[in-house]
Amino acid sequence: MTASFTRGPSDPTVQPVPAAVTEQVDAADSTLHNPRRAVLSLGSNLGNRLETLQGAVDALEDTPGVRVKAVSPVYETEPWGVEPGSQPSYFNAVVVLKTTLPPSSLLERAHAVEEAFHRTRDERWGARTLDVDIVAYADVVSDDPHLTLPHPRAHERAFVLAPWHDVEPGAQVPGRGAVADLLDDITRTGVTGRADLELRLPE
Repeated sequence: MTASFTRGPSDPTVQPVPAAVTEQVDAADSTLHNPRRAVLSLGSNLGNRLETLQGAVDALEDTPGVRVKAVSPVYETEPWGVEPGSQPSYFNAVVVLKTTLPPSSLLERAHAVEEAFHRTRDERWGARTLDVDIVAYADVVSDDPHLTLPHPRAHERAFVLAPWHDVEPGAQVPGRGAVADLLDDITRTGVTGRADLELRLPE
């Protein structure tokens, strides 16, 4: 699978979030005291991939201290680190959150959501029902081996940067630079926008 995609406002598959939805989500922020912004990457290449990603979005919204602010378009991606054709392709998306959880608690919740969808960790680069990674948390830069922030490989992955750019064109990867600039510097082969698929922002 070889494809390229267009980015930014010129991409007809990227639709703005309706104002009424934005207002509703902003109103929900009143329940959070001094929330921080976090960006999470979702991926699935086993089972009903779209349903799994939507389930992950909904589970994150159901987490106390978390409000989902934006959900990216869906991309289909060739698996990393394995022989071509040895695994199904991934569906990938990015979610932007406001949260009062500290990074360690948000990571615990991400792992719990993975486990709810029967994620196993038997093999590095192995196929998986669900992958939930914290890409960035506020402006935190940390080399803690338990949770490195920002994600140590996010700046070189088009399947993270492309959907993130769709929902936050001016976003920065802490310590790495602008998402738009990083995306310009990497290959986009094998990362395809799926205009026929959509994830819903929780109501």
